[in-house]
Amino acid sequence: MKCIVIDDEPFALDLMKTYIDKTPFLDCLGSFSNPLKALEYLLEHEVDLLFLDINMPELSGIQFLNSLKHKPMVVFTTAYSEYGVESYEYDAIDYLLKPIKYERFLKAMGKVYERNNGAKQTVQPELKNQNNQMIIRSGTQVHRILLDQIYFIEGAGNYVNFHACDKKIMVLQTMKETIAQLPTEQFARVHKSYVVAMRHIDIVERHQITMKNHKIPIGITYREQFLNKYYKM
Repeated sequence: MKCIVIDDEPFALDLMKTYIDKTPFLDCLGSFSNPLKALEYLLEHEVDLLFLDINMPELSGIQFLNSLKHKPMVVFTTAYSEYGVESYEYDAIDYLLKPIKYERFLKAMGKVYERNNGAKQTVQPELKNQNNQMIIRSGTQVHRILLDQIYFIEGAGNYVNFHACDKKIMVLQTMKETIAQLPTEQFARVHKSYVVAMRHIDIVERHQITMKNHKIPIGITYREQFLNKYYKM
């Protein structure tokens, strides 16, 4: 999805661009500290999504949006919580209160993804386990990877990241949903945010696992069950 960021604070602009770059289905076409420059850009370019600060000196985010003839999807960003109700009157997909954490950003992007692709059931990632292979649908891309190539899976809000031997794939799916589709004899949950492939474990310590130069924490809730499984391999 093509998007732009409009915010009069340089730090906020840089942070949002960093978050966008980390999110596979987003493509940042530009960032603007001056909303008038952004208006000029939109006269010649089409975008799917605006990240729009509400409180700006020359033109507020609400005024900016009202000036657009064709309105893209919008996610408002602001340091002032009192604008929340007003923002939803403009059919904003979400309202992000600064300082914005990446996990909260991802939750908003889940809503964006669903809005852009229709009903939720049409955008659920497709995970199929066939002949020791997994087909993973991430946005508009379909990846085929061998189960043997998956090192670990990392949860991030409504997303999971598959860390495989030669790639990292972000999928719009919860950790619980992902675990339900993995072969339990090959994978183990070791933390609320991590599932590891048993075959790739190099070192097990009390509080962490080492695999392929990655350090994976072991949560106290999962430690006993994991260690029992590991020592029975």
